Amino acid sequence: MKRTTFAAAGLLSAVAFGAQAAETTVNIATDKGTVVGVLETPDGVSGAPVVLLLHGFTGTRDELPVAGTEEGVFSRSARLLAEAGYASLRIDFRGSGESEGKWEDTTFSGQIADAVATIDWLKVHADVDGSKLAIIGWSQGGLVGAHAAAAREDDVDALVLWAPAVFPLHNFEPMVGAETLAKALKAQADTPFTFTLPWGAETTLNAGFFHELATTSTVGAVSDYDGPLKVIVGTRDDVVWPQPALGEVLMTYHDGEESLAVIDSDHVWNAFVGPQTIDEEMVPMSVEWIAGHLD
Repeated sequence: MKRTTFAAAGLLSAVAFGAQAAETTVNIATDKGTVVGVLETPDGVSGAPVVLLLHGFTGTRDELPVAGTEEGVFSRSARLLAEAGYASLRIDFRGSGESEGKWEDTTFSGQIADAVATIDWLKVHADVDGSKLAIIGWSQGGLVGAHAAAAREDDVDALVLWAPAVFPLHNFEPMVGAETLAKALKAQADTPFTFTLPWGAETTLNAGFFHELATTSTVGAVSDYDGPLKVIVGTRDDVVWPQPALGEVLMTYHDGEESLAVIDSDHVWNAFVGPQTIDEEMVPMSVEWIAGHLD
């Protein structure tokens, strides 16, 4: 049965936070190279349910810095998850952070393979309960998380997507530029393209990344995943837009229990202002959804 919920700005969950956390750096072998991550567990607790955190485009496992703190969006979220009694694993996709590989070789399919390999690793890891597993994916990590959940539907008990990329060609054209996109779509997969992102950073990706913008569908992925799906979007998101329309599209094509939360936020959950949105909305809503399906 479908269930769709629209949440107003300022929603607070009654989730209790309190336990401390312990961190361990882990190496996960894949067919294409090693994925490095941080496994965070409630201190002194073995066998806690686990949440896989998947970062966004050009991101790394800790994600963007949160103003007024010494944490990133995901390192802070992982700590809060541990305080709520959940283990988590945040990874660097291959080519990002400390994981093996070259950034310019990044593709959606490669990141999906990394996420699937990580799910398989968590299923048998002694320090967590891999039979109780959820995914939180942010932005491009949401696209990846949706595909990984569809590929391992029997293993993923709950899926939470934070402002996921929905239509990659539409979402990425403003970031890479129409001219770069048009040329890359016609080029050989190993042809490098250098471009400047809207926030001023210059980066290089091979044409294979651009090719998959046209062949990868988050809508298709959620239609193949019948498990519990929560999507959280911000009304001021100017990266994955328009909202809440794109969130509503995912509700339309997903067949299963679901919830759409719409909050007053930009694409980075107001992290450049401070931690309030993360602490009071993003993590509590995510924990509430996960708790309803893992406990």
